[in-house]
Amino acid sequence: MSFKSAVNTTNNNALNTKSSEVCVIIGHSIEAITSAVVLASLDYRVHIYADLDLLEQQVEQYSFERHLQALWQLYGQQQQIVKYALPASLDGLIQSYESADSQSEDGQKSKYLQASCYWLFLENIKPVWTDDNWVTAFNHSHQQTIPIIMSGIEKLGHIAKLADSLQRAWVYYVPFVFLQDGEAYSSMLTPSLWLLGEKTPNSGHQLTVLQPLLQHARAYHHADIATIEFARSSIMAMLATRVSFMNELSRLADSQQVDIGQVSRIMGLDARVGSSYLQAGWGFGGHTLPTELDKLQQSSEDNSVNMPLLQSVLHINNDQKELIFRKFWQHFDGFIDNKTVLIWGGSYKSGSGRTTGSAIHPLLALLWSYNITTLVYSDKAKSSLAKHYGQQPLLQLLDSPYEQLDKAQAIFIISLSPQHQLDIAQLNHSAMPIFDAQNALSRSQIDQLVGSYVGIGRGK
Repeated sequence: MSFKSAVNTTNNNALNTKSSEVCVIIGHSIEAITSAVVLASLDYRVHIYADLDLLEQQVEQYSFERHLQALWQLYGQQQQIVKYALPASLDGLIQSYESADSQSEDGQKSKYLQASCYWLFLENIKPVWTDDNWVTAFNHSHQQTIPIIMSGIEKLGHIAKLADSLQRAWVYYVPFVFLQDGEAYSSMLTPSLWLLGEKTPNSGHQLTVLQPLLQHARAYHHADIATIEFARSSIMAMLATRVSFMNELSRLADSQQVDIGQVSRIMGLDARVGSSYLQAGWGFGGHTLPTELDKLQQSSEDNSVNMPLLQSVLHINNDQKELIFRKFWQHFDGFIDNKTVLIWGGSYKSGSGRTTGSAIHPLLALLWSYNITTLVYSDKAKSSLAKHYGQQPLLQLLDSPYEQLDKAQAIFIISLSPQHQLDIAQLNHSAMPIFDAQNALSRSQIDQLVGSYVGIGRGK
């Protein structure tokens, strides 16, 4: 079946439903998937265009988002969400949604579903469409009143330039500063902060599909697109800076025999500081923060603006990921060859199944360079690690945290889930040293341990 015929079939089948409009989403990222599910939950019909292989890989990779995945499957079965392969050209796609009446292949007239908005996830469409191609296609469209939403992380000012090149008034930018791994669906349905960039001032009311989300946001702000871009980048850079600053302080805390965890709690009592992103550990990873800092760095270079603080944040974060290994090496005075260690967690943060930018990658590389066998328990990230490392002989993935405790000479903690109940009695039976890169153990738990404990800035 041709691309146009496939769309026609779905359009005709959908006529019996309540809505005659469809939200057109273009992209395969978790942000695109979450947007599709949330809009479907709000009773909108959604057509999502993407590289279908990458789309399915993304859904599979986010299997830890169980609620999101279940709704994705449900709405797919109900055809509330319909998937299409991303066409080589945008022109045919636009025509399919902007012709009120058209001849079907059997010569009969059939009413098409009309697009209520186009939502483009810019990073996903780059391999297929250049900016000039898709902008030109929209500018040739006969329906210039259909809103266009853009999302993604780009160099500062780039999205504002794209908006200016679009010959229509209703163009918007939505950065996903609110999305939380492990709670993607709920964090979008009731966002903590919704930022809306507008090409035309005070035109947010034109985005009827997003009004329920704007109304449920705990905080909302709209401004011109360039300002929202800068705000997005500034928020993420501030969060990264706070993390790196606390990690830098943690090294001084170790030398002073002070617990940085207690210090961060005291700092959080000051309303001028607040308590978020003050936890010392192995640093930050994932996709958003590293990508954001990379784009910010590119923006500074393009504009010949020196940003030494940004460089320090990046350096501290990279170095911090190897710190727990150095503590391990020092504990054993360098005699670490051929040991066996147990590692708890592998994702870049608790609650996630993604390992992008996680400290487990440099840790594994360093351990394997000493021929150290690594027993890894990471319930959410197990499949990701298996795919990433294949048949690595020094890696064994476990199904339970205490499965081979008796074979290990040390324990590393990378991203322990808050739901994980530590069995202090089992740990004390082996009395092996614990190297806590997440500072997951409380002071009372540490005090109960028989073996050594080494954290990040815990005074030891």
